[in-house]
Amino acid sequence: MKVLLLNPPNCGRSIPEERYSIDSLKQIFRGEPLALEELAGNLQDHEVRIIDLKADPEGLPEVLDSLSPDITGITGVTCEANAMLSLADQVKEACGSIVVVGGIQASSDPEFFNRPQVDYIVTGLGKKTFAELVAVLEEGRQPAAIPGVARTSPGQRLSFPSHICSRVDLVDDRPPAYELVQDYRGHYLLPRLGLNMGFVSTAFGCPHNCSFCCLKFQTGGKYLTRSREAVIRDIELLEDIPVIRLLDANTFADPAHSRNLCQALQEAGIKKQYLADARSDSVTTDPGLFQKWRETGLRAVIIGFEEIDDKRLQNMNKANQAAVNTEAIAILHDIGLTMVGDFIISPDYREEDFDRLQRYIETNEIGLPMLTVMTPLPGTRLYQEQKDQIIHHNLDYYTLTNAVLPTRMPEKRFYQRYAELLRNSHTAVRL
Repeated sequence: MKVLLLNPPNCGRSIPEERYSIDSLKQIFRGEPLALEELAGNLQDHEVRIIDLKADPEGLPEVLDSLSPDITGITGVTCEANAMLSLADQVKEACGSIVVVGGIQASSDPEFFNRPQVDYIVTGLGKKTFAELVAVLEEGRQPAAIPGVARTSPGQRLSFPSHICSRVDLVDDRPPAYELVQDYRGHYLLPRLGLNMGFVSTAFGCPHNCSFCCLKFQTGGKYLTRSREAVIRDIELLEDIPVIRLLDANTFADPAHSRNLCQALQEAGIKKQYLADARSDSVTTDPGLFQKWRETGLRAVIIGFEEIDDKRLQNMNKANQAAVNTEAIAILHDIGLTMVGDFIISPDYREEDFDRLQRYIETNEIGLPMLTVMTPLPGTRLYQEQKDQIIHHNLDYYTLTNAVLPTRMPEKRFYQRYAELLRNSHTAVRL
């Protein structure tokens, strides 16, 4: 079958830009569509195209005309949900293709896509189940019992066969189809340095249950590690790419697996630079693991500090402590690793909260702070707790840089302080 996989264009909207002409906060997503490359890698018996509309916003009409796909798969995050529906409309009108949606938004809030322009919804990782769906549709049968797949039924509740995610869903023997985005490689750059960057996953999912996070919907709350052979293979496929972003929730959540992978990279003689995510308690529990990775090419660690006091961390169900964050920062400085620190700004921040966070970032020399606004994403526990307080329901604004809840400060001042904090905090990342 002819299968088209679509990555939506940059489409989020910005309240501070639209209302107050503050244009420094708009979120722009960069990087290759690894989820689609993974799907394509498991469709070897089909004609598959990937269109990355972030890199080529005008590229869809020509492909719809020339390929006329039998099946079109569309993925996306929450702020891209409306764009995904618009793409589904465009595809239906142009060629009548079967439309399948997936990704984190489809997994966390599948009912949003229970619309006439969508035919099927795939939840979870999707690599195995999407291939099964394509095979069944090629045979002309109706997929009645594929775990994690639902036929849309507008006006009625969706029905999903139960699905217990496991390592089988990783389909480790099928590598991502990196070659399908070769024409876009020039767009996949490491911000600030202009170096080409490729994406590889060493694991999927997260066992933690932070109230604001929707990662648990990816694997049902499990942490599933990939074989070290599969990871090495994928890195080697990106032979001309100098920087590899390990696209995991926490590359170091299973220390034994991470240590074995690090050793395998050394034995293979692979010379790359790596960026990886970690929890601060992973750093404090096993500093030697990070030292070993530093010697193997790790240059920057992305840590979700989220907040800087225990009460706010507890309210997020973060299962961590501010003192652990501070200890991890000292360890990473000693090792010589750049820190990319994720911090979440609450809409209830006051002037003194912004001041306090800025002092913390400066005092602890966070190499590159990533500052987002607390957003109750549909499907999360935070959404259930705060949905009655939400004042902006248009998902275009759910970019993590808009306050969709009322701000305690005057709204304009809130965004001014947010923009100031970004400007004052960002320094160049050195690898």
